[in-house]
Amino acid sequence: MSEAGRDAPRQAKSLTMAHKIRFASREFHLPQSRPLRVGLGILLVACGLVGFLPVVGFWMIPLGLLVLSVDIPIVRRWRRKLALWWHRDRRSGNRKVRADEIGAEKKIG
Repeated sequence: MSEAGRDAPRQAKSLTMAHKIRFASREFHLPQSRPLRVGLGILLVACGLVGFLPVVGFWMIPLGLLVLSVDIPIVRRWRRKLALWWHRDRRSGNRKVRADEIGAEKKIG
């Protein structure tokens, strides 16, 4: 089988794969249709804005923004910046705790 023949199924599969998002340690498949994904994202954000009502909640806002980040570049940039900030802050927070623990051990000993 030629090299091009082996890559054809992979290329076809990559074109038809559905988008996935991870939220709250779960993975969700999104619709393949871009208008449906954008509509779902807008609906989640809109319902989240009235999160004080029963059934809907404020948790829908970040989920809606996550869905919108698949198709809208500015939302994608915000999500990436938030993820970088979150991981940097957690790493620096861990270092501060370790430094405090080391300082406390020196004072005791």
